[in-house]
Amino acid sequence: MDDVLAHLANKIWAKFLTWPENKRFLVGIAGIPGSGKTTLSKRLTSAINARHASTSPDSPPIAAFVPMDGFHYTRAQLDAMPDPAEAHARRGAEFTFDGEAFAALVRRLAEPLDGETEAVLAPSFDHAVKDPREGDIRVERGQRIVVLEGNYLLLTLPPWSTTHPLYAHTLFISAPPSLARRRIAARHLATGLAPTLAAADQRAVDNDLPNGEYIVQHLRREGVDDVVESLEDGLWAE
Repeated sequence: MDDVLAHLANKIWAKFLTWPENKRFLVGIAGIPGSGKTTLSKRLTSAINARHASTSPDSPPIAAFVPMDGFHYTRAQLDAMPDPAEAHARRGAEFTFDGEAFAALVRRLAEPLDGETEAVLAPSFDHAVKDPREGDIRVERGQRIVVLEGNYLLLTLPPWSTTHPLYAHTLFISAPPSLARRRIAARHLATGLAPTLAAADQRAVDNDLPNGEYIVQHLRREGVDDVVESLEDGLWAE
């Protein structure tokens, strides 16, 4: 991952230095489940902040990380769907996310900055209660680089596709299905989503791997700035 991380951090920082000062630089990172996009996104945000700190040591962090996880529909919303059992079983599929709310957040982050710009609040996902936590992520006015990450950011389908023109840099991460499957199963077990590794693996097969196929099928093919493949090098944790 280190080589990929260094390449991306250098490329994004160089582009950012030419970016208008009254606009945020939005980075859209998508990938199949288990590709390591969350890990890479977090490390990329930290690398950009470190780059900024090396030139402006007394300045606050310039980059923020906003994952798509906070836009899961709540369990109560899943209960209200036509087939609640399927909705809960398929949680993580595209239809179990509030894509319109996510697109609205991207549009707000893309608004021009001025002296009256306020912090933007975004939801996180609380794995303990297995539901979003509203307003838990704060993007300050001075955080002019925002790394947004999630499975469906680069789909050709609306509302996801409506955000594409707002990203200053886009990245798609793939991974071999066998590697993604192992990572997903381990994560499901660790977060308590499944009681045993066998059950965790079955959920990956029944839900996450089909979601990955859906992403690849509907993936934006043109104009993606970087496409990388996750490796089993010990650093791509999820």
